[in-house]
Amino acid sequence: MTDDLARARALLRTGGIVTLVALLGAAGVYCLALNFTPTEASQGLAQKIFYIHVPAAWGTLVAFSLCGLASAAYLFLLDPRLDRFAASSAEVGLAFAAVMLTTGPIWGRPIWGTYWDWDPRLTLTLLTFFLFLGYGALRSALHDPGERARFSAVIGIMALVLVPFIHLSVYLFRTIHPKPVVLRPEGPALPFEMLRTLLVSVGVFTLLYIGLVTMRYALGIARDHAEADAGGRDG
Repeated sequence: MTDDLARARALLRTGGIVTLVALLGAAGVYCLALNFTPTEASQGLAQKIFYIHVPAAWGTLVAFSLCGLASAAYLFLLDPRLDRFAASSAEVGLAFAAVMLTTGPIWGRPIWGTYWDWDPRLTLTLLTFFLFLGYGALRSALHDPGERARFSAVIGIMALVLVPFIHLSVYLFRTIHPKPVVLRPEGPALPFEMLRTLLVSVGVFTLLYIGLVTMRYALGIARDHAEADAGGRDG
C-alpha cells in the first residue's frame, strides 16, 4: 500500500508538470492565433475561437472513446487499472466537453445568428455530455468497487457507440454545422498558416489530456488505497 501511495505521488507530480506545460502551450497557441494567423475573410475575429473549439472537441472525443475502450476491456479482464483509467478519462472528457459546448455557441452567435440550434451534431454532443454526467453520478453513488466498475463500464461502452455518430452526423443529416476541413479525403481545406495553428493547438490539447488524466489517475490510486484501508479497518 505504501508503494501505491508513492506511485500516486510520483504520477501526480508528473501529471502536474505535463499539465503546466500544456497550459503554457495553450497561451502560446492563442498568441499564435491572434498575432500570426490570418483572419478568416467571412467570419472575422469570431473564427479565432476555432483554435480552441476544435481541439477541445478533439480532446472530448478522444477522452470519451478511450473511456469506452477501457470500459470494454475491463469487462473482459477485470483489471481495476482499466476502470481507474476509464473514470479518469471520463472526467477529463467532461471538462473538454464543457469547453467545447461553451465556445461553440459563442462562435456560432455572430455566424449563425443564434447561440444554439438543435443541430444533430450539437444535440448528440449534448446527449453524450449528459450521459457522462450520469456516469460520474453513478460512480459517486456506488460504494462497492466491483459493482461500481461494472455498471460504469456499461455506460462507458454506450457512450463509445455515440462517438462515431457525432463525427459522422454532418454527413448523415441535414445540418448547419460545417463539415470537417482537415480530415477530408481530398486533403485539408485550410491555408497553411491556419492549419499550422490548428495542429499546434491539437497537440497542446492532447498533451493537456495526458497531463490531466495522469493526475486524475494518481488521485484514483490514492482513493482506492483509502477505500481498501477503510475496508480493512471495518473488517
